[in-house]
Amino acid sequence: MGISARQIAFQALVSVEIDRSYSNIILNNLLTDFDVDLIDKNFISALFYGVLEKKLLLDYNLSQFSDRPVNKLDTGLLVILRMGLYQIFFMDSVPDRAAVNETVNLCKVNKLNSASGFVNAVLRAASRAGKISLPNPKKGKNKYLSIKYSCPEPIIKLWRNAYGDELTVGMLELLDGRPPISARTNTLKTSADKLIALLDEEGVAAELAEPPGNRLLLRDTGSVEELDAFRCGLFHIQDAASQLCCGLLAPEPGHTVIDACSAPGGKAFTMAQLMENRGRIVCCDMYESRLRMVRSGAQRLGTDIIETVAADASETDSFPEADRILCDVPCSGLGIIRRKPELRYKSDTGADVLPEIQYRILCNCAGYLRRGGSLVYSTCTLNPAENGDNIRRFLREHEDFEAAELSLPQGIKRGIDEPGNELTLFPQINGTDGFFISMVRRK
Repeated sequence: MGISARQIAFQALVSVEIDRSYSNIILNNLLTDFDVDLIDKNFISALFYGVLEKKLLLDYNLSQFSDRPVNKLDTGLLVILRMGLYQIFFMDSVPDRAAVNETVNLCKVNKLNSASGFVNAVLRAASRAGKISLPNPKKGKNKYLSIKYSCPEPIIKLWRNAYGDELTVGMLELLDGRPPISARTNTLKTSADKLIALLDEEGVAAELAEPPGNRLLLRDTGSVEELDAFRCGLFHIQDAASQLCCGLLAPEPGHTVIDACSAPGGKAFTMAQLMENRGRIVCCDMYESRLRMVRSGAQRLGTDIIETVAADASETDSFPEADRILCDVPCSGLGIIRRKPELRYKSDTGADVLPEIQYRILCNCAGYLRRGGSLVYSTCTLNPAENGDNIRRFLREHEDFEAAELSLPQGIKRGIDEPGNELTLFPQINGTDGFFISMVRRK
């Protein structure tokens, strides 16, 4: 008898809890290891991501039905209970009776027989309750939003203070479900129209989505890496925000460009295409293993102007003088937690130390910019301390640089009042990842 769909989901969820690895990598590896048909694959993905996305809400409700403290439960048992509760409350296709019985069976399969009675009692109580419960918002707005949207209170507090309640709730509303897959057409090899036709032949639905130009939205992709169009280097996966970032930097054919924190290389690939594969792009990362991904991607896409440097961008002295510099710095990742739901539960996002690291990268890289050249500073987070605060500090402390007005393409809207050289992208406004872009110019 083969492994069940629920057991695969269980193994994936336990791995996320214990190994702290990225959810998409863990799930993809398990689905590859086991021969899973499409129906089971969809069920596993729905259960796996559903439990991850609603972990705090599930734990809050578990505490209503359990006489044992949630934080005292064994990891495996806690995951099993979350899975059962999710099926009862959120999977209409699974009858409550089946959710209870199959979850109890998971206890037996995973040598947790002694907990079977406890699991059975908790899930039957949840089934009788019939609906999810929430804390009283009048007793604490942050806690209420945290439980309702399964987002830790420190993030809720940060966003409410920085952006207000309306924008915060709008972001929280989009945390559930898989975001769209956005691709960049490799204009060195094909056009968007031709790529759409080729993908259609492979059963992938693709449509042109602008801005920026040559961006496609993909549906029904299956494993992207298995597509002939991908293997032939006709596109790479890249969110709209990252593509927009490259377009605003506007590297031109013949330019020398520094991509300071490059791996896995998506922005370098897009810039190479904007440069018509003429010029030089120096891609930096601290780890050679990550730079191998950049070189592999460049080879697949057919660009030969990309070179790699293994170095710390905050202190290296090995960069050339550049016409354009992209500092897409390491960040807390609060703008992409809908793609990687496990990020929101990290006990330490690094937000207290990252701004200084980011600032050192920015300052060191800026020293290599030619007079009249442009530098874009960007993050995939929504946190003013890592974003606007850093770039404004830089301009105060570097008199030979000035703010460079961003020329936003039609369709891109601002969600907050901010200087013209800054752009904060909110998912609910522009359909992108949460992202920050700012540009400065050397006088």
